[in-house]
Amino acid sequence: MPQSLSAVFVHLIFSTKNRDPLLTPRPLAMDTHSYLAGISSRPDCHPVLINGVEDHVHLLVQLSRTVTQADLVKELKRASTLWLREQSPSTAAFSWQSGYGIFSVSVSNLDQVCAYISSQEEHHRKVTFQEELRLFLQRHQLEWEEDYVWD
Repeated sequence: MPQSLSAVFVHLIFSTKNRDPLLTPRPLAMDTHSYLAGISSRPDCHPVLINGVEDHVHLLVQLSRTVTQADLVKELKRASTLWLREQSPSTAAFSWQSGYGIFSVSVSNLDQVCAYISSQEEHHRKVTFQEELRLFLQRHQLEWEEDYVWD
């Protein structure tokens, strides 16, 4: 095959440091989501949908065939941290948690994942971030050390 093609979609989740509710007010959160989309696009990864609540974000992204998951996350966090620190006094010391969750998404499930990401505010009226992440880890049959998931 002379051409290299890729259709790899991932659902990426990461939190603010200590799950501090810093992505407020809503305009700041929406601007952050837009900024993350722009960062994702630079290495030719296509953001499908980005949303979240005051303490974490969800990104559905089509990975470029030349960018690793780790490199994408590193750049998303690095650039958005610098940008967020300039936005207001309340975010001057902003940091993301060091870890993240990234999960593969089949093309047949894109609509379902988009609906889930779109409904984050409603979803988190019932479920905490910690409960949500534990469910993702269980569904994807990942083992984790509780002491090392939360920083």
